Formats: sequence, structure tokens, C-alpha cells
Amino acid sequence: MARVAQLIVNGHKYAVDAEESSSLLSVLRDQLDLTGTKYGCGEGQCGACTVLIDGRARRSCLTQIGSIGSKQITTIEGLASGEQLHPLQQAFLDEGAMQCAYCTSGMIMSAVGLLQTNPNPTPSETVEHMQGNICRCGTHPRIVAAIQRAAKTAKESRR
Repeated sequence: MARVAQLIVNGHKYAVDAEESSSLLSVLRDQLDLTGTKYGCGEGQCGACTVLIDGRARRSCLTQIGSIGSKQITTIEGLASGEQLHPLQQAFLDEGAMQCAYCTSGMIMSAVGLLQTNPNPTPSETVEHMQGNICRCGTHPRIVAAIQRAAKTAKESRR
């Protein structure tokens, strides 16, 4: 039985008609047309569907609508401020940290979660944190460099 759920996504309130067991990923993509969040494995193993829920990186393919309540959801579409890219988005561009780019939004969202809990991770801490995100193109070294660049940029801007 479908029900109307209220979601707060990227600072906007939405009413969605979905079963409590519906995945957040399917609602984001199919009802809200927020297609930056990608379907990868459907099992929470690849990280392509990563979003932030109350600031923490979560796999939207495993997150049921009924478990969200009034939590804030941030997708890749909600990171930029107008034309100003989020520092991680800019760092990914600057480092060429993408090839096919299918994994990029999930990588960036996981990295945002990392930098919110550890604003100055070492390269090994970055690699460890990003283990749950898969890039089949092999751009991991550039992804780590991009995250390190964004952390350095953020640190310099805090001075």
C-alpha cells in the first residue's frame, strides 16, 4: 500500500507517493528526477548511490523511505551553491578524477561525508574511507588526490 511521505531533499520539501519499503534511490530518480544519484549494484557495495542523510554518507539503494522521517537528504545536485561548485566537485575537475564518471557523484558524496567527520585526512585514511566506492576505470589515485586537494583548500580557507 502506497503512502505519501514527506522528504527534505537539498533543502526542499517534497511529498512522494511510495511504499515505506521503497528505496530512497528509486524515489530520488523516478519521482524527483534527481538522476545524479546512480544505480550501481543495488546491494550497497559499489557506492554509486551514495547520498548524505543528516550529513552522513549513506547508500540510497539500501535506505528505505520509511526510515528517513524528517532527516535532511543531500544529493549531488544539492552540493553546488548556484554556479559555485562545491570544493570537492571543483577538486575532482582540477585533478581529472573521473573517466566515465558513473561513480563520480557517489565518490564525491562519500568524500563530503569524510571531510565533515575528518577535515584533514591522511592519504591512507582517505583510501580506507573510500574503500566502499568502486571505480571500474581505475581513477582511484586521482580521486584520492582530489579529496586531499579539497581538504587542503578548505584548511587554507579556514585560516
